[in-house]
Amino acid sequence: MGRPGWGRRLRPPGGDDGRGGPSWLRLRLPRTRRGQRRAVRAAMVLCVLALTPATWLFVTTDGETGTVAEAPKAEVAVVFGAGLWKGDPSPYLAHRLDAAADLYRRGRIEVVLVTGDNSREEYDEPDAMRAYLTKHGVPGRRIVSDYAGFDTWDSCVRAKKIFGVNRAVLISQGFHIRRAVALCDAAGISSYGVGVDAKHDATWYYGGAREVFAAGKAALDAAFRPDPHFLGPREPGVDRALASPR
Repeated sequence: MGRPGWGRRLRPPGGDDGRGGPSWLRLRLPRTRRGQRRAVRAAMVLCVLALTPATWLFVTTDGETGTVAEAPKAEVAVVFGAGLWKGDPSPYLAHRLDAAADLYRRGRIEVVLVTGDNSREEYDEPDAMRAYLTKHGVPGRRIVSDYAGFDTWDSCVRAKKIFGVNRAVLISQGFHIRRAVALCDAAGISSYGVGVDAKHDATWYYGGAREVFAAGKAALDAAFRPDPHFLGPREPGVDRALASPR
């Protein structure tokens, strides 16, 4: 006999008509050709608006990025945080720090400013970055830490206003470096970006996709130039590091 109702198609709860989800989530295209053309044009406009900030980044940073071998001489290199794994730099962050150590050994830079997140006691990007660099040949007296680099804009503004950096080589992955250069330029730092190599894994693809959306915030930051989360008084760390013996 079977169970009652098994031969009947029931409407699932929540407005689902049984064709793949709630009816209010399904996209309904206009039925008329005029309506369809309008929908296509609207979609094209949205795509253009979404990609405009990313295009701005590529245009404004043209010729201002390259490899370690192509980096010009500068007193300061800025390395942006990229996460920790069990207290140590993530592989992506380690690649950035390797590039900074390489530039120091080549005599292309004199001081490394490590900027990252230390918003809670158990998470300290700058100190982990410092420890990694000292293990790879950069003297501790030549490393300066910024503990309030919560995002790229904050790091750039603080490098300028807190640490007095006017010119720098910036180090990050290729998918992020153009945004870093554009924002540091907007903050008043003449910069050149070194985009380090990275394995094209899930993190790389996520980072690349994230940049499409992050470019919009970057454009707003560059246009309106908000204060960072924390500013504070000027710190002499970079000046002291430059004055110390190599």
